[in-house]
Amino acid sequence: MKERLQKVLARHGVASRRKAEGIISLGRVTVNGEIAVVGQAVDLDHDRIAVDGSELRARPASIYVALHKPTGYVTSLRSTHGERLVKELVNVPERLVPVGRLDRETSGLLLLTNDGEWLNRIAHPRYEVEKEYWALVRGRVNAGEIERLREGMLLSDGAKTAPATVHVVERHGGDTAVNITVVEGRKRQIRLMLEAIRHPAFELRRTRIGPLSLSGLGPGEWRFLTEKEVLDLDDRRDPHSIAVPASRSH
Repeated sequence: MKERLQKVLARHGVASRRKAEGIISLGRVTVNGEIAVVGQAVDLDHDRIAVDGSELRARPASIYVALHKPTGYVTSLRSTHGERLVKELVNVPERLVPVGRLDRETSGLLLLTNDGEWLNRIAHPRYEVEKEYWALVRGRVNAGEIERLREGMLLSDGAKTAPATVHVVERHGGDTAVNITVVEGRKRQIRLMLEAIRHPAFELRRTRIGPLSLSGLGPGEWRFLTEKEVLDLDDRRDPHSIAVPASRSH
């Protein structure tokens, strides 16, 4: 069955559909040896599609992984200065891409997949998938500061955040533990929000993405998502495209 080329690239984890269009426009994609164009109809069972000279291979199913990212690892796909990469923690032959990002000193739930379309739906704020964080911050956060976080605020990078769900979990001497739930995924957003109210986080952990939590995963451990979990996060996903290996936790 023929599909638009950018959709095929997205499904194979090359890039989101929009970024795939850019890759095609730059002439980096060929179909049967010819430079491709955006919107071109292709059938991977019959056409030879290559990106930067590397040919795409038809695959029967996509892989979805939940990882408890420890601190000290980065979500980049390549190490430029000797950084430890999260992909080193997940021992699968497929090339997996992180869904969103966590900075080096933030731990917690990170999803990885080779399904570009699913990745985009989970990461893009338009789909409003909740991400919940636990933060331990310096000082005692007061009611007015909590309200600022809830209402949305202007960050130091000039971005305005959407409203968030925020509540104090407990107090540790002069420090405060808070839960913050957002539907955005801006770079270092939670840290910038807390810095804006002058209570920087010295511990930050993502505890939930949509209905998925860290339950059962210690730092550095990972598991495959179940078919139900994949569909709970994106009910438009075709159940027949989901791979659920027998060995599920590592």
